[in-house]
Amino acid sequence: MKRWLWLGLGLSGLVACGGKDPEPIDVLPQACPGTTDFRLPGQTSSSLTAAEAPDGVLITFKPKVAASAVAATADFAAAVEREGGTVKRRFPSLNMVSARLSPEALAALQKNPDVLSVEPNRRVHAMGLPTPPPLVSWQGVFSTQGSVGEYTEGLKMVQAPQLWDANNDGVLDTGAPTGEGVKVCVIDSGWDSKHPELKAAFLKGWDFVDDDEDPSDQSLKQGVLTVGGGHGTHVSATILAQLGTGSGGRVAPGQDPNGVVGVAPGASLLVARVLDVKGGGSTDDVIAAVEWCRAEGARVASLSLGAPDTSAKEQLAFEKAYDNGNGMLSVAASGNDGKRGISYPAAYNPAVMAVGAVDLAGEYASFSQYGQELSLVGPGVNVLSATVLGAASLSGVEAGSTPFVSSPLSFTAQGRYTGRLVDCGLGTDRASCGPAATCDGFVAYVDRGDIFFEEKAHHVIEAGARAIIIGNNVGDDGEGNFTLGAANAHWVPTVSVSLASATALKAMVGQNVTVDISGVDYQRESGTSMATPHVSGVAALVMSARPDLSAGHIRAVLEKTGLDDKTTPGVDEKYGHGLVQAVKAVELARSLPTGGGPLPLP
Repeated sequence: MKRWLWLGLGLSGLVACGGKDPEPIDVLPQACPGTTDFRLPGQTSSSLTAAEAPDGVLITFKPKVAASAVAATADFAAAVEREGGTVKRRFPSLNMVSARLSPEALAALQKNPDVLSVEPNRRVHAMGLPTPPPLVSWQGVFSTQGSVGEYTEGLKMVQAPQLWDANNDGVLDTGAPTGEGVKVCVIDSGWDSKHPELKAAFLKGWDFVDDDEDPSDQSLKQGVLTVGGGHGTHVSATILAQLGTGSGGRVAPGQDPNGVVGVAPGASLLVARVLDVKGGGSTDDVIAAVEWCRAEGARVASLSLGAPDTSAKEQLAFEKAYDNGNGMLSVAASGNDGKRGISYPAAYNPAVMAVGAVDLAGEYASFSQYGQELSLVGPGVNVLSATVLGAASLSGVEAGSTPFVSSPLSFTAQGRYTGRLVDCGLGTDRASCGPAATCDGFVAYVDRGDIFFEEKAHHVIEAGARAIIIGNNVGDDGEGNFTLGAANAHWVPTVSVSLASATALKAMVGQNVTVDISGVDYQRESGTSMATPHVSGVAALVMSARPDLSAGHIRAVLEKTGLDDKTTPGVDEKYGHGLVQAVKAVELARSLPTGGGPLPLP
């Protein structure tokens, strides 16, 4: 009910004129129980948590001639700890440790004559862009068989199906290169081990964030399980999702009921988790992952992550893994800032191939970072692939017998709720919904405008809303593409509708309305993160056709056969050597002599 505040008058000697009662002054109604104990995105506490603390430094020391690298590293780690530092990782092959030290302890350690260099253990981040919501539907479709419908637009652009399904019948051609025998190591945010597209391909993994054998894209802290955004799952499936094994996965309308297939469906998957559930990680974990992948026999490492600044020790790790072209080929994202200058590790040429993004028409994607180090480009706009099971959302709205097209807000809760539709205006505070709002629950209609969507949602949830419909105020923007800012356990099912639908719904205030948001297992994402696995997958195809070729030869073959862009013919900073092409690359690789012959290729 509405609450009022009355002015006390008696003790002050003031009286109301004419003996009338004073006018009431409106105040906010109290929030419904259990709706105020959460923080909006962007709000922080007054002190740093352990997860927000700096990641320490990388310290390189002089090798000891009379001792093994392992023993020398152990001795130096002990010296760091004697200065009060905490050693996180040891890297005998690089004569290096990563550690956390106080400024005083670090200053003292730098006086040690055995210390050669100290550099920040800088942060790295996933190279994906905010994800648009999938198409609208009431529920997913359950599949029973595979088909050529699994061949995505990006897959066709890089010629993968033409290579291993030349007659386009949905069956892998006998003897065709599929990536079989090639281990691809995905250094990313981990994966969803339950996803049917990836289970058969998985060999082994390691979680460098939690230091255990389970590289799942999730975190368990103080009994609370947090699932990541599916970045690593999306990347992995683009490389090697299995043909016909998506059966049982939930897809959006218009998509093949069996999901997708990867560029190299015969390849094997190694997973090195270095990014947390928020998409961030540290340099020392990337270095450790590179060494682990190489030790596990990976021929290709795919990294859809990066940082804006270089790291000498990270570069050395990639160079050692590449080993003058005889080791592991690393493929990394160029970055998403749309500016000149490639991010790192992508810019470590030639040990790492830098990959930029084009759209599904083959045109340069405006967000893709470019520069002279750019090697190739791949499809990176609205790329369809797998995600964490149920993480992508589909929405439906129905009033009476009338369905309305809607779009789920990013980070919305999933679920189905039916209740009275209450007009909450702009949702500027919890009084916006008026006396019709009760803690028993209702569906809040909220207009777009004035404040952030997460603030609107916060206010109407405090008023008792169990589901929210955002009405767009722009006629040519359809349902819009909106977000609640960040994941939050207190969000409720939240969708947006077009201006026309908003007008119709406001005429139905007081009637029962149903909001339904269900999960699906595939979604479209954009970024150089999505372009990179297309190149990694083609590299695996070429390696499976010519396993005797070195990483240097594979790189040369891929660059030699890139599809040149029409805008700026020849090698250039935005397209590199062009769009990666599987058929042409395999044809050139098969024409080379045993071992590949001399480099550069003629």
